[in-house]
Amino acid sequence: MKIGISMSATTSMGDFGVIASKIEDLGFDSVWLPEHPVMPVNHKSVYGGTSDGSIPKQMYLGVNPLIALSRASSVTTNLGIGTAVNLITEHNPLDLAKLIATLDFYSGGRFLFGIGTGWFREEAEIMGADFDHRWTQAKEYVLAMKEIWTKEEAEFHGKYVDFPPIVCNPKPAQSPHPPVLLGGNAKNVLKRVAKWGDGWLPIRLSPEDIVKAKQELIELCDVEDRDPSTIQITMHSLPPDKGLISRFEEVEVDRVLVGVVSATQEEIFEELEVIAQSILVSS
Repeated sequence: MKIGISMSATTSMGDFGVIASKIEDLGFDSVWLPEHPVMPVNHKSVYGGTSDGSIPKQMYLGVNPLIALSRASSVTTNLGIGTAVNLITEHNPLDLAKLIATLDFYSGGRFLFGIGTGWFREEAEIMGADFDHRWTQAKEYVLAMKEIWTKEEAEFHGKYVDFPPIVCNPKPAQSPHPPVLLGGNAKNVLKRVAKWGDGWLPIRLSPEDIVKAKQELIELCDVEDRDPSTIQITMHSLPPDKGLISRFEEVEVDRVLVGVVSATQEEIFEELEVIAQSILVSS
């Protein structure tokens, strides 16, 4: 089982390339970044990740994850670079397809495309997303992007994406394209994964939850005539608990991401050292 790092890249930590180099040097498999293109000042949406619904300050300080990951790829050799998650419906899918293909091309095929549609209605609507139908929109975006990544002349006609034959290069280094992992624990997420995803990126689930979900995935893949072993599962934002991580390994999760919460480069280095010592070093 692979072990990666999930964190935010913010203005308070300086050069993200230095941090990515440290993550690789310590022996972690990958680094994954979230995004919020903009943060509305006035809103009614409540953040579900805190007890009082308040939005953590770090979310207001986040940099563009694709540019940060590009910097990371330029100073590392084998480190996987992922989004956890990219808010896919808040982007132009043609432009996003080209950005991702370019990043995968220059990194030598190291990009991992974790996607979501977000919880922040006001942000999504500012960015042009159809919030009430955001997963329908996300599916169409992904299908259109896959056409662009895999066809010399791509064409797509849908409700949200509609374009005549086009040429868009470069193509991703990975064949047929970077894996698309659907984030979250929504009611229909496994159906979506089985129909059009390459993997699943859940959060705040137990190993027992994963066992049940994998059985459901087997049944759904049978309906879709898919091999369930081709669907990768990456568990998002675990604490640095070696015992818990071992339990996820026992239920055959492909990768776990350990969350880093420090804000400055010095603090991040210290936290990474502690995490590596506690879960990567054999006792």
